Formats: sequence, structure tokens, C-alpha cells
Amino acid sequence: MVMTAEALAAARQVKLVIFDVDGVLTDGGIYIGPQGELFKAFNAKDGLGVSLWHKAGGKTAIITGRTSEQLACRAQELGISRVWQGQRDKRAAYRELKEAFGLADEEIAYIGDDLIDLPVMLQVGFTGAPADASPEVRRIASVVSGLPGGHGAVREVLEFLLKAQGKWEALLGLFAVQPADAAGLAQ
Repeated sequence: MVMTAEALAAARQVKLVIFDVDGVLTDGGIYIGPQGELFKAFNAKDGLGVSLWHKAGGKTAIITGRTSEQLACRAQELGISRVWQGQRDKRAAYRELKEAFGLADEEIAYIGDDLIDLPVMLQVGFTGAPADASPEVRRIASVVSGLPGGHGAVREVLEFLLKAQGKWEALLGLFAVQPADAAGLAQ
């Protein structure tokens, strides 16, 4: 992931990160079972990234074009309470979020992967994209992950934001192993 001075400056202002789902939090695949039920695969590393962003005081939301019960469950599990599903035109949901949080465009990030995400991505202060995002999205992204959607791309972008804001090292301390503990790990 390329870290430009412009991207770092924009990342330092971010307070709210909005995620698309299919192709960002998932690999974009939609798996349909024999009874017509939908399945989606979410990445645990992305989930930890969201949890760390929350722990550092960041806010999150989801705006997605599709609707699924699986997403509602995953969002609840991750502590993402602001979820807009079935939004083909994501601009109205974006305006509502911006107003609800009382934030300026510069304080909001959006991670998207396809054409449907462009109208919001063109408004926010910071944008992220998975490696397999459409060329149009990659072209305007502040940062492009080295990973595809649903395979840790969200985690990579969130780490970029946390590092730019100087919060990453403190979060790593949550997982530090003390020398006395390390002896027990060797057994």
C-alpha cells in the first residue's frame, strides 16, 4: 500500500469510516443454498480491524446496495449500529450519517469497490479500496489495499488510518506478551 503525504494528511482527520459490503467486507460472492438462503463469508482479520478502530475511539457505519440477514448479524457482532441496506443510491444514507454524527466530509472515510460507491467516495475526505476494486474506484482511492475484498483489505485500510493518527502502537500494546508469559508459550 502506497502511503502518500496527501493520503496521510487526509487519514489524520478521519473520525467515521463507512463500509460497503459485497466486495469490501466480503469477497463479493453471493452463495445461495438449496432452499434459496444466502450465505456470505466475512473475514476475521477485517473484524479485528473494525474492533481496533472502535477501541481507538473511531466510529463506523455500513451503506450497502443489497439486503441480507447475514449482514445484520455480522454488523451487530462487530458493534456497527448504523447500517443502511438496500441502498442503490447511497447519497441519502451518507447525508443522514453525516448529519447524525455532526461531521464534515473531511472527517469521513469510505471503503468501496465498485461503481455504485463512486458518488459517496467523491464526497468524503478519505477513500479506501480493495486490490480488486474496479479501475474507476482504484483511480480515486486515497489508498488501495494490496489485498482483495473479503480477504483483509478493510483491516489494511483501517491500520493505515490508525497508524496515520498515531494510535497503532498503543493498540499493539493490548496484545503484548510479557517475558514471564513468553516462557509459558514455549512449552
